[in-house]
Amino acid sequence: MKFGVLVFPGTWSDRDWGHALGYVSGQEVVYLWHDDTDLQNCDVIIVPGGFAHGDYLRTGAIARFSPIMKSVRAFAEKGGLVLGSCNGFQILTEAGLLPGALLRNACSSFLCEWTYIRVERTDTPFTSQCRKGQILRIPISHGEGLYFCDDTDLQALEDRGGVVFRYCDANGAVTPEANPNGSKNNIAGVINESGSVIALMPHPERCCEPELGGVDGLLICQSMIQSIAGIHS
Repeated sequence: MKFGVLVFPGTWSDRDWGHALGYVSGQEVVYLWHDDTDLQNCDVIIVPGGFAHGDYLRTGAIARFSPIMKSVRAFAEKGGLVLGSCNGFQILTEAGLLPGALLRNACSSFLCEWTYIRVERTDTPFTSQCRKGQILRIPISHGEGLYFCDDTDLQALEDRGGVVFRYCDANGAVTPEANPNGSKNNIAGVINESGSVIALMPHPERCCEPELGGVDGLLICQSMIQSIAGIHS
């Protein structure tokens, strides 16, 4: 399998994803500069975390206009798999590839800590190796991670099963106390209607080795790998 990891000025989780998918998972990884348009026949596109273009104006607001994003949109519209994490989530919502927006954390502070998220769906290419209701321990690192959409869109998102991950406590209970940033309905990750584009605020690429404190992120990597293997078989 071939994974393409986008790189914008200010991106800094690209090498983390490259390590998790390449060194740890044994897959081919290429880095795709934001000014390019060629996705190099990648099977999956990763939009990683960081501060694309310094997050000036608004998180993801400048990155959405990069030439590479036109190619990513076309790729996704044809059913190509796209995953965004942290700043990648912000970019994908700004680009209109996912619903909603990411706002400043309710606590008004930058958060860098471990969180628990509950898997709400396993019938996606990104969660097929998880169990429904499984609790994953994955770190966050963001200042604008509050997922928001209006009540009508939120209900539509919930009704179609668009929420894939929710913040929870260690026992899986979805409570206000387990919500680190004030996201609506404890939402940590969403997927588009066709099931080809997903994003989450936590960083699965940072917990793929025991030395980093956990390996739950591997389930997401392995899900993508197995899904693409199924397509190619």
